[in-house]
Amino acid sequence: MRFLLSKGLPLDVAEEAAQPAWTRGWERIDQLRDEEFLRTWVNAFALNMYRHLARVDGRKQPVHDRTGEDNLNTAAIDLARLLKFCSASDRRLLLHQMYGLTTTEIAREVDASEAAVPIRLMRALRPRPVPI
Repeated sequence: MRFLLSKGLPLDVAEEAAQPAWTRGWERIDQLRDEEFLRTWVNAFALNMYRHLARVDGRKQPVHDRTGEDNLNTAAIDLARLLKFCSASDRRLLLHQMYGLTTTEIAREVDASEAAVPIRLMRALRPRPVPI
């Protein structure tokens, strides 16, 4: 790790590259011919590991937080899709609710009992398969 730090790498990057380098060196210890070169040998692994990590990180693209940026009204899109695929009576019922009518007013408009309105609304909002 000191080798990578001496190259000017940040501590977290050096640690991230050094640990797999030592692991790889240990896995291939039987390939080491001269023990005097152990440090150089492991440093070569560490440098190659850092280069690999730098290549991989270079391909990553940051994910930007886009909340509130476009002001996209997804509720309106969902509502338009729901209204498009529901029956005319369900559409009328949902529009009355959307415009803020009370259960009593909706019942009067659609000629139903007040007890039936919440049940019909629940059924109208039930997910349906969307045609392709």
